Amino acid sequence: MLSSFIKQKRLTSGFTQEYLASKLGVSRPTYRLIEDGKREITIPEARKLASLFDIAISDFISEDDSRPRITIERAKSHKKNEIRVTKKNFEKFRQIFLYILECVGAKPNIGEGFFHHLLYFIDFDYYEKNERSIMGLTYLKTPRGPKAIEFESLILELQNSNEIELVKSKVFRFDRKKYLPLNSSLPLESLSADEIKHVDDVLARISDKSASDMERYSLQDVPVRAAADGEEIEYEAVFYRDDKYSVRSYDDEI
Repeated sequence: MLSSFIKQKRLTSGFTQEYLASKLGVSRPTYRLIEDGKREITIPEARKLASLFDIAISDFISEDDSRPRITIERAKSHKKNEIRVTKKNFEKFRQIFLYILECVGAKPNIGEGFFHHLLYFIDFDYYEKNERSIMGLTYLKTPRGPKAIEFESLILELQNSNEIELVKSKVFRFDRKKYLPLNSSLPLESLSADEIKHVDDVLARISDKSASDMERYSLQDVPVRAAADGEEIEYEAVFYRDDKYSVRSYDDEI
């Protein structure tokens, strides 16, 4: 159980209950309830404990129980939240996809597989920062990373409307699919300035990675790691990311 793991790490680290309680901003009796398994910890508390124990948040939440029960809670309001349901926005997918093609589509590493990674990080990073979705696509975990299950049907729509063209080629023994935009005008009326900036930030951070580096990078993100192969990747898992992937500052929320 996570409570037993926390107690074990406290003892091996030489911390007292009073010390950890003070770091979490709770009373010692309240902290003791955590170790007794009678009180669930919030996301900011989990991140703080992982930092104090000098371990990654992903390692912290995977000890003993691969899916520990951690309450998703807003630190400021202290009101528990139900799982937030993402709302699919296919028009935003269309505009974001065409925008990506215009910005980085000519790069040799940007094939069909790479698009799934880009869309995943655009969706999940936005969700972590804003607690709501931008495209809200559904992603499954595969051995090569996240895959948007709506991708093929949406791409087919763009092909049928003559907005993109599929170009197939061979890279060594592998087939590669790339897409070319067919229209010079790029309407972005469904995207706010903040959303466009968000897409730009994601592209600047990861669009230069090689395909193999991108796969390794995606597979180590907590939401992907938490899912089994073939299983849907949960948006809520972004709130358990470690510092390497997190795009939101949680320190101010403790």
